[in-house]
This record gives sequence, structure tokens and C-alpha cells, in this order.
Amino acid sequence: MVVSAALLIRERGAHPTAIADVLEHSGAPRGSAYHYFPGGRTQLLCEAIDFAADYIAAQIAKAPTGLDALDTLVRNYREQLLETDYRAGCPVVAVTVEAGDPDKPDASVPVIERAAAAFARWTDRIAQRMVADGIEASRAEELAMLMTTALEGAIVVARASRDVKPLDLVHRQLRALLQSEKSKE
Repeated sequence: MVVSAALLIRERGAHPTAIADVLEHSGAPRGSAYHYFPGGRTQLLCEAIDFAADYIAAQIAKAPTGLDALDTLVRNYREQLLETDYRAGCPVVAVTVEAGDPDKPDASVPVIERAAAAFARWTDRIAQRMVADGIEASRAEELAMLMTTALEGAIVVARASRDVKPLDLVHRQLRALLQSEKSKE
């Protein structure tokens, strides 16, 4: 159900994804939602964020260098955009943008905190890769934040324009920047 929630949220957004949709997509029986998610929709959203965070963090961890992490992430994002006809975005971005329901402010806090933790985890992992590449730690932190935010923004623009050009452009620019940083060693 968590994987189904993450997949549906990345394509539809958080608000339009109901627990009934997740049950249908996952094939889980109706009562299982209440059994596995006693915290309701908020718990399901948090666990979907955690799943997405783990998935991306694992991709970054497998990459031997910062450049490899960049290339892997872009390749996977590009494939997802094309395979889903530009419906697939980042579930962490989706819940972040849609959080903040004024009618349920308490429900938004854990979701936003989880999303912030996911982004921090990704940027920390990317920075660790860059430091291992020989980039000074404070510069690696800046570049990791730039990489994370540029890729997320490029995905949003690619979805809106229904074109991978923004992602490809950001990839080229980040790649050139990282290569220039490595040549400073």
C-alpha cells in the first residue's frame, strides 16, 4: 500500500489520492488500511514519503561519485517522465506543495517534517559523495542543495511543458559545474 500511495501521489498529487485509490491500486483488502495505518491518511502520506526518500537515497548511495549520482538520478527521472507521459513527478514535492490544509493544520505538520527530512537526507548523501570526490565540505553542501533543487524544479517544468528539455538542460549545467569543481582539486 505504501508503494502504491507513493506511485499514485507522484502522478496525481496527494489530495486527489484517496485511501480507496491506494487500496484499489495495491489490491489490498479494505480493512487493511485501518489495520496498517491507524494514523489514517497522515500516516500513509508519511510512509509514502519515507518510501520515496529511501528509494532515492539508495540510488545516491550506490553511485560511486557525485557525477554518477547525478547521471543516475537524471536517467531515472527522464525514464519515468517519458514512460508515464509526463505524469510522474516526485511524491515528496507533491505532498510538500499540497500540505498546509487550513482545515487540518495539525495533519500537515508531520507530512512537512517528513518531506523536509527526505530532502535533507538526499542533499546530505549527495554532499557525502562530493566530499569523497575531493570537493570541500561546505562547497559540497551548497552544490548538493543546488543539485536537489535544480532537479526537482526541472522535473516540475518538464511535466508542465511535457518536454524533457528542462531536465536535460539542468543535467548538462550541473554536470559541467561538478566537473569544474573536480578539476580544482
